[in-house]
Amino acid sequence: MSDPGSWGTEEPVSSRAGALPRGRAEERRNTMNLLTENTFCYQFGNQHKVKEPNGRRKTYLCYQLKLPDGPTLNKDYTKNKKKRHAEICFIDKISSMDLDKTKRYEITCFITWSPCPFCAKKLVDFIKDHPHLSLQIFASRLYFHWIWGYQVGLHHLWESNIRVSVMREPEFADCWENFVDNQGKAFKPWEKLTEYSTRIGLRLGRILGKIHRPNLVSEPSSECIQDERDCVDAIRNLSLDAHDPLYEEGTQDECS
Repeated sequence: MSDPGSWGTEEPVSSRAGALPRGRAEERRNTMNLLTENTFCYQFGNQHKVKEPNGRRKTYLCYQLKLPDGPTLNKDYTKNKKKRHAEICFIDKISSMDLDKTKRYEITCFITWSPCPFCAKKLVDFIKDHPHLSLQIFASRLYFHWIWGYQVGLHHLWESNIRVSVMREPEFADCWENFVDNQGKAFKPWEKLTEYSTRIGLRLGRILGKIHRPNLVSEPSSECIQDERDCVDAIRNLSLDAHDPLYEEGTQDECS
């Protein structure tokens, strides 16, 4: 990767692919910005903690749209904007493409944080309203995974045939290849990437396993809800809330 001493806030690199006529998605020119190496390492890194300085790790969502067994038709990324989460920006982009409803499309998303309950519901509603779309999500990290409502959001996605999985080395490499201005360099895994992915995957498995044990996802008591709110407030006071729509641009840090 690049020299950590030179890492800072960088503008995305412009890239243009597929000079296709204007029209529906499969005939549309695909213009996108590429992530810098620094942004990718810092934002998509699956480490539990990041080194100083402690900038907020935000929600970035990279997506690929394709026909089944066909080439990629469109790819781009979104991130949190003021009052709009990355997932909602993603829904807006796909909705604007005027996709042919007589065709099937597959969308793969790589996201830095798993969806919050609000975004999970919006994604479920979007796919239900667009049955010609199938959606798979790979998350680098789980967002507030210990909180009941966030676990239910993940359940809701799975029960609606929106598969949520943890990013492992092949997914990080795919993201690096397709969404990063990598200057032709191959993806180089950071230290303990596989170990972190395994831990997060086990955690997600335990959460999704509760789908078949309804008593574990029944509505919590008022005391439990208050404890969760207190915990969330404490974390937000530490500036760790990646879905805060009023975040400031964080200082980037190395990915190892």
